[in-house]
Amino acid sequence: MVNALAQVPADFLYALGTLRKARCRSELRLNEIPAPSRLAPFAVALGAEVIGASSRSSGYPALHGPAAMALAHSTAGNDTDGDELATGRFILLHDPDGSAVWDGEFRIVTYIRAQLEAEMGNDEMLGSVAWTWLVEALETHRAPYRAAGGTATRVLSESFGTLSDRPGSIDIELRASWTPAGADVQAHLEAWSDMVCTFAGLPPLPDGVSALPRRRRN
Repeated sequence: MVNALAQVPADFLYALGTLRKARCRSELRLNEIPAPSRLAPFAVALGAEVIGASSRSSGYPALHGPAAMALAHSTAGNDTDGDELATGRFILLHDPDGSAVWDGEFRIVTYIRAQLEAEMGNDEMLGSVAWTWLVEALETHRAPYRAAGGTATRVLSESFGTLSDRPGSIDIELRASWTPAGADVQAHLEAWSDMVCTFAGLPPLPDGVSALPRRRRN
């Protein structure tokens, strides 16, 4: 991402430090992944996945934050048989010159995808619910933001021919971005990680909100 540490702006280094302090749920496997190089002069990206608890051994360690990347790689073989309940990406962008589009010097870009029961595809409120979860997660974690926007998409999959015995499935995808109020983005990562777990159907959830029923895989 950069050729030398001295070239990295102090604000971005501070933001990276706040990411490392984030306390994420133990069900979430969070690793650093290659960051996009064309969206901003400076960027860091994290990938996340939630694996079904039944696939974990009792000694599986809880992984928290970007610093756990090496540990995640060394233990990746422990849960290869588990169901992938949800996946996501969290990207922090920084432009020291600021951006009129972002309304700031930082921008968070996220993606979450989860597979649901096929009958959920007819629920017209599904996209609205997904967006509400994002807003509520940021508010719950007291992560100040502005200029938020996003798109929720339902993806229906059907199988034919030799695969016709496979049941249909529906995925929900949420792509969203927002501008944090400052360089401290710890609460933003924690809010987003809770969202990934919510998409996976894991409790706890806010009062009055039901978990999306996930697909049962054979």
